[in-house]
Amino acid sequence: MRVFQLEGGWSADHLVIAERPMPEPGPGQIVLRMRAASLNYRDTVVIQRGYGSQTGQLPLVPVSDGVGEVVAVGAGVRRVQLGDRVCPMFSPHWIGGRPTAARLGATLGGPLDGVMQELMLIDAESVALAPPHLSDIEAATLPCAALTAWSALITEGQIEPGDRVLIQGTGGVSLFALQFAKMLGAFTIVTSSSSEKLERARALGADATLSYRETPEWGRSVRDIAGGDGVDHIVEVGGQQTLPQSLRAIRPGGTISMIGVLSGPSMEARLGLIVTRQVRLQGITVGSRDGFEAMARAISQHQLRPVVDRVFAFEELPQALTYLGSGAHFGKVCITHGA
Repeated sequence: MRVFQLEGGWSADHLVIAERPMPEPGPGQIVLRMRAASLNYRDTVVIQRGYGSQTGQLPLVPVSDGVGEVVAVGAGVRRVQLGDRVCPMFSPHWIGGRPTAARLGATLGGPLDGVMQELMLIDAESVALAPPHLSDIEAATLPCAALTAWSALITEGQIEPGDRVLIQGTGGVSLFALQFAKMLGAFTIVTSSSSEKLERARALGADATLSYRETPEWGRSVRDIAGGDGVDHIVEVGGQQTLPQSLRAIRPGGTISMIGVLSGPSMEARLGLIVTRQVRLQGITVGSRDGFEAMARAISQHQLRPVVDRVFAFEELPQALTYLGSGAHFGKVCITHGA
């Protein structure tokens, strides 16, 4: 079978199509014929070995998110059956409960082999059924981006109707956060540097939008939009450059879900604003299989459809990663594995 793998070095230049033996399922295992994948910012970091020794060893099959059809099952498998369409979990060992080092340390696309392979061997307990109304491409977007947004707003954030939610940007996690927040009746504010993307966010249901290019000190403006006290919840994807403004925009007792560090990994913020205003700074690393299944039920109930920006062929993985890195996308960048 064909796989895309990193071999001989850590960079996009070392991505090659290679051949690996056909997998055979052992007890409790299944084989998936992969149909589609979707890219996350994390995938670009892994390829550069940006997580150090936690990234894994070469050769490595990259990309964490995908969907496939069950084509073989091992002895004792009862959870799924032949023909089921399932998503492999980002953290295959995190079935439920709270995060632990073991549950967080084993993740697809590094250090474990990811989904850029025609056939994938995985434990049956490490997959979940995809919502039936979604296409393969749409279903492939769920394991990391969608579940991260769900964990931030619902599992950890526990937002309620009428809550005011600030969402940074228009990438995959951010647009899922917008859709989930609207699904739950929240008031949403979206920031971006692009007026075109902000217009599209409004078409998706954003109640208010703000250009951080036109308003670099946007924290006070967000607070004013939210009624003066600040927002209840912030989906924080920027990190170093955006966190100081988020601390100005959040209300006393509010929650900032720290999801990404797109603008830098260091923290330079007034910590007194966290302490004296009792702000909760919550790190989010995707979520469990139980969380995915709860999210999938909600997606099915509301017939929610992910926002897909562009689809590349299996052989075009390097070009897809370059496009993702350009920041031009609105929503998810995806890969089709073909027939």
